[in-house]
Amino acid sequence: VGAGGHVLGVDISEALIGRARALAPQDTPVQFQVADASSAELPEGAFDILFSRFGVMFFDDPTAAFAHMRHALKPGGRVAFVCWRGVAENDWVRLPMDAVKGIVPPMAPPGPEAPGPFSFGDRGRVARILTAAGFTDIGIAPFDASIPFGEGATRDAAIDEAVKMTFEVGPLSRVLADQPDDIRARASAAVRAAFAGRTGERSVMIDRATWIVTARNPTS
Repeated sequence: VGAGGHVLGVDISEALIGRARALAPQDTPVQFQVADASSAELPEGAFDILFSRFGVMFFDDPTAAFAHMRHALKPGGRVAFVCWRGVAENDWVRLPMDAVKGIVPPMAPPGPEAPGPFSFGDRGRVARILTAAGFTDIGIAPFDASIPFGEGATRDAAIDEAVKMTFEVGPLSRVLADQPDDIRARASAAVRAAFAGRTGERSVMIDRATWIVTARNPTS
């Protein structure tokens, strides 16, 4: 934060806001607000930049949400966020879901514009949303990386952690929610085998595909 600057962190999750408060350095001009950013009371024209890390794909009406948040930016202020591309390009979902085919019933895919982690996978849709919300100078660039998903003192421990994470978050956790123990055990073994096929000594390295999106609030 520059001299005289301040930061406002907004999230609908009390747990995440609590974690952010705990991590924020003391004596820094940072405030936190538990609210839905699409409708939160935000001071008009107060901020230089709006930033989000994997949070903007869940708005029920993203165009209205971005229009609302744009009014909190100064003229010429910027928006920058990172969001997932498609499921097929992201191993943290693709690997486990492919592994359990034939073990659990397939989950009906969400609508292409339904709120969810991959609802911003279509570059054209992201551009249309920001344009309709009043932004200009829109840039949408792909960013690919190999990242650790599950880490541990040994490779086996790292794979176990990757399986645990998959069973706790993401679509597989929902698919398995009502399944009996034997199905869950088979699914766990299949997912473990899928992660074991990836590289890494003390981690499971997976492919991640995202968009880095930038745009600007018009100056007039």
